[in-house]
This record gives sequence, C-alpha cells and structure tokens, in this order.
Amino acid sequence: MGNLQIKNISDDLHERLRLHANEDHCSMSAIVLAAVERELARRDWQKHLAQRPKTNLDVEASALLMEERSMNNKEQ
Repeated sequence: MGNLQIKNISDDLHERLRLHANEDHCSMSAIVLAAVERELARRDWQKHLAQRPKTNLDVEASALLMEERSMNNKEQ
C-alpha cells in the first residue's frame, strides 16, 4: 500500500479533521481517506454523466413538474 503525506494544512482544517475523527471514533487518516475516496467517486460520476447524450425535452422541467403535480391534485 502506498503512503501519502499532506503538508501545510491550516490549523482550522486540522482541528476540524481532528474533531470529526473524534466524533466518528476513528483516526484522522481514516477521515481523510474517506473524503478522498468520495471526491474521486464524485469526479468519476461527473465524467460518466458528461459522456451521456444530451436530452432535449423541448419543455422546461419545472413546467413538467407543475403539470404532474396539478394532475395529482385533481385526482385527490
């Protein structure tokens, strides 16, 4: 397994990480590793989403929602 050292962390960020680790009963390393994994997964998801073909509804999504809600209200 590789190692990673992070330097020049602000005192505020270091304290926030320490508090978060204490709340979750784990190490600061575990908190940072989880945050890095989430960020990489988020970026992968954004890349995947960007590759999907664009969809043109020819109607604003808000108009479709309002129409659907109106129909649901009439049924009740």
